Amino acid sequence: MEEVPQAASETVEVVDGVYLTQLAAGEAMSVQHFHIDPGAAVPEHSHPHEQVGFVVKGTLTFRVGGETFVVGPGDSYVIPGGETHSAENRRDDPVTGIDVFSPPRTDPDWLD
Repeated sequence: MEEVPQAASETVEVVDGVYLTQLAAGEAMSVQHFHIDPGAAVPEHSHPHEQVGFVVKGTLTFRVGGETFVVGPGDSYVIPGGETHSAENRRDDPVTGIDVFSPPRTDPDWLD
């Protein structure tokens, strides 16, 4: 087992108001924490990784494959690999949650 202490995880502001913390990465998957400020958005992008997530706090509006989905506290979601998607916090409170990627996604290329 490999333990990854919270102190070893760096939080990065990837776009204005969107913060990601890589929590752990193995050979087959990775897990990250996200925090999205009110009014902030993850721009449209795609990646080959399947993305499974869980919203802990707040409400997040996704655009996936041309459809809109609203997920709130306690909701989970699955975004197939290769599917174009974006996310936006349209509310007045921050959104926090967890994403799991398979295969591991340790260096998001949509930042380039």
